[in-house]
Amino acid sequence: MAKKQETYNEALAKLQAIVTEIEQGELDVDVLSEKVAEASRLVKVCREKLFKADEEVKKILDNLEE
Repeated sequence: MAKKQETYNEALAKLQAIVTEIEQGELDVDVLSEKVAEASRLVKVCREKLFKADEEVKKILDNLEE
């Protein structure tokens, strides 16, 4: 069963929490690498959602101009 993908706001909040943890500088090296990998995944989720929203807005605006 596929895991439900986070919403943009959920992914962004998780990403911000990871950045805060990293900035505090108290993470073990093993945990740090896991956090960076998770941050990378979350950035990809956010980028995909922003791209999709941008495309949808463009289509709507194009339809208004017809």
